Amino acid sequence: MGKSYELALTWTGASKGPTASYASYSREYRVAFAGKPPLVGSADPAFRGDPALHNPEDLLLAALSACHMLSYLAVCALAKVAVLSYEDNASGTVAELEPQRSAFTDVLLRPRVVIAAGSDRAKAEALHDQAHKICFIANSVNFPVRHEAMTAVAES
Repeated sequence: MGKSYELALTWTGASKGPTASYASYSREYRVAFAGKPPLVGSADPAFRGDPALHNPEDLLLAALSACHMLSYLAVCALAKVAVLSYEDNASGTVAELEPQRSAFTDVLLRPRVVIAAGSDRAKAEALHDQAHKICFIANSVNFPVRHEAMTAVAES
């Protein structure tokens, strides 16, 4: 049996008026998670959202990047590869599939990893494939999630 997750989403933009016209209503929302700080978001600016707030596209890209990192750190720890630092500059492409229907078509993760002196660089690089296979967020989407990792070994 799987684990379930719950949240409560509220359209907080309603306080600024109803959806009287496409141009006029606020896209702001609040997501509450039990025992965690709430998240405030909006639509992408292309859809008249607030550019200062996270949008669903940001959150999906962040979920993919974070899941890969957490999976990678776990497989490295189990394989005795000491990771000293990890950064990712991820990007995603959304394309219009047909009028009024768009989707992510590709995500590229660009992890930059530094491992401890004496660690096996080839092993560290190969572990990205294993991390990708166990990342349940990547396993849940219907578009390619690629990675172009760079690994450096720290000076001793």
